[in-house]
Amino acid sequence: MTVNESGTLPPAQVGVIVIGFNDAAHIRDAVRSALAQGPAVAEVIAVDDASTDGTAAILDELADSDPRLRVIHRAANSGGCGTPRNDGVRAATAPYLMFLDSDDTLPEGAVDALLGAALRHRAPVAAGLCVRRELPQRRDTGWQPALYRRAAVHSSPEARPALLRDTLCVNKLYERDFLAEHGIAFPEGRFLYEDFVFTARVMAAAPRVATVTDTVYIWHVRRDATAPSLSLDRERIANWQARVAAHRRSVDVFLDAGSKPLARAARVKFLDHDLRMYVRELPLRSAGYRHAWWRVTRGYLSGYEEAELSAARPPARWIARVVLAAEAPRDLGRLAQLAARPARLLPPYAQDDAVPVWAADLPGAALDGVLGPEAVPPHHLPVTVDAELRLTARPRARLRLRVHDLYGRLATIRPEAAEVELRRRDGGPVLRRAVPLTDEGAAWTARVVLPLSVLAGRDRRDGAPPPQTWDVRVRVQCAGGAFRTTVRAVGGGLHRAALPSLRHGVLLARPYATVNGSLALRLASGARGAWSVTRRS
Repeated sequence: MTVNESGTLPPAQVGVIVIGFNDAAHIRDAVRSALAQGPAVAEVIAVDDASTDGTAAILDELADSDPRLRVIHRAANSGGCGTPRNDGVRAATAPYLMFLDSDDTLPEGAVDALLGAALRHRAPVAAGLCVRRELPQRRDTGWQPALYRRAAVHSSPEARPALLRDTLCVNKLYERDFLAEHGIAFPEGRFLYEDFVFTARVMAAAPRVATVTDTVYIWHVRRDATAPSLSLDRERIANWQARVAAHRRSVDVFLDAGSKPLARAARVKFLDHDLRMYVRELPLRSAGYRHAWWRVTRGYLSGYEEAELSAARPPARWIARVVLAAEAPRDLGRLAQLAARPARLLPPYAQDDAVPVWAADLPGAALDGVLGPEAVPPHHLPVTVDAELRLTARPRARLRLRVHDLYGRLATIRPEAAEVELRRRDGGPVLRRAVPLTDEGAAWTARVVLPLSVLAGRDRRDGAPPPQTWDVRVRVQCAGGAFRTTVRAVGGGLHRAALPSLRHGVLLARPYATVNGSLALRLASGARGAWSVTRRS
């Protein structure tokens, strides 16, 4: 079946499988978002995994008002997400299937976008952009956005191994016969990160994959939820153990299918994404967690081949080499900064026989790619730019920058100037200030004055402008090129201050370090705005 000449999609082609357990607060919105997709949706199958709250009654009520909704009530809780999804697949009759979790939603047009791509390209799998929406702030971040910047069709995953970086099962549409032909299902029972394995089984079957630029899934991230989602519940070592086990099983799926390229791509993805994500959080964990994490990670990485380590991005492979070289956790703050995005390699910069290494007492952790014929481009280097900010009464902020050299690499491209960029977090304007850099030997420094009244915005007719948050970045211009990065907050100036302002009366400024250590600045004017910033402090 294809799209007809007028571009109209055939009706009743897609079944949406919604799973839920004790989620009465959100499941109504999820189901309604699926039913609202239009005539392309033939059925919505809601699987209640033996809920004990009002979830079951809500689903039955919704089913009474729309014949496309069918409800499956499980007698016993499965302990995971795989079993209820498999129940839904077995009950489905539509030619194509999608999955939806009870606390998420499908945006308008999601089904049409994916179905249209699947039919046009005769692709058994179609995928689009998933947006992570932080609640209650409603801050959106694209998941693996590079995969969906343009529409494309790939003859198989081996033709585009980067597809493996998107391990989600929910932002994709699947041909039901394709799943049945290859016996593709989710792991049953209590199996965390079941989508890793399911997606690996899909990709190992070598389908044609169509990608679209549309946002097709809204993943709601509720960090203050009573029961956080599995992807956010990372404080227990069991979570990391489950993630490693799921990833190991995914690699085995590719090897069993005879696809060494996909197995290698999956292992590299683990370094670039999973390893870095958990390393960023290590300084926040208990000593017991750190030692257990280190032991589990060393055990898994010991099975990596050198070619797999070398294929990862420099920060990821350097972190892996530190873990392999050190028997116990060490340098966790420095490792966390290297795992940040963008990465920062903090001093000291040690060498062993002219080879850059992590530390003088850890020569086995070589930092390849910094120097020599295989050196990465400057804009890929994890350069550290420190920023010390001091508030003054005028009101202004004095920003002092320090650009650290990396084993003499920056000296070869000669940093000359720095352009400070303040980007408003809501996507608003960008303020830029360019200043020359002063060579101080192992580093380059600059000073710049920032006008806080301008950053706070103009007064509105209905009162003071709303509070604004600005992220500080810097573009370093060199004789041999340029690179852009965030700056690391240092020094003792990170405290809020109420400053007199001719334009705003009073201006409350609060510089602070973000979760990954970058410098940000929050501003509010007037008594109401100042109170809102004080509340968040």
